[in-house]
Amino acid sequence: MPKDTGARAEQRARTRSSLIRQGRRLFTEHGYGGVGLAEIVAAAEVTKGALYHHFDGKAALFRAVLEQVQREVGAAVAEAADARTDPWEQLTAGCRAFLATSTAPDVRRIMLVDGPAVLGWREWRALDDSSSARHLAEALTSLIEAGLLAPQPVAPLARLLSGAMNEAALWLADSGGAQEGEQALEDVWSPLSRMLESLRDRDN
Repeated sequence: MPKDTGARAEQRARTRSSLIRQGRRLFTEHGYGGVGLAEIVAAAEVTKGALYHHFDGKAALFRAVLEQVQREVGAAVAEAADARTDPWEQLTAGCRAFLATSTAPDVRRIMLVDGPAVLGWREWRALDDSSSARHLAEALTSLIEAGLLAPQPVAPLARLLSGAMNEAALWLADSGGAQEGEQALEDVWSPLSRMLESLRDRDN
């Protein structure tokens, strides 16, 4: 009996993983509004009943896909920041990693375009706060504690910077091919880095 239970659990996990994987692909290619449940279950090779066993519907599946995307972006930001030891370099490396990661078609469509529209701004923001936005707030807090930024409320500053980077990421995602995209990253990073530099406390 335990063996059968384990096998069923593995099958459920595979089904859920397949639904998320195929949902992510289809949402990226066609957008949330252009994909129906029939297409998703056909691509995942499961029944609608199997989908409803794991998710309440298309919106719940999309939320799971978005959570996966945001975790990956947050991990990329954290990895870039953790590779530096200087607090200021940790901030700039994390911001640059966010911009570079967000140009991927699935991240752009799911996290930046459809995410706020499907879930609503408040829920989307709550998810963002638990991933890359959290890393940004932590970096800003560390800079204030180190005296590199003037003492100030972190939450509004983090929101302002996050909004600027989200807009920059959307612009980058529309910038064209790989070579053009590399130049576009430099073009957008230049003013963003100057904006970040303007926040530094020059007395320290």
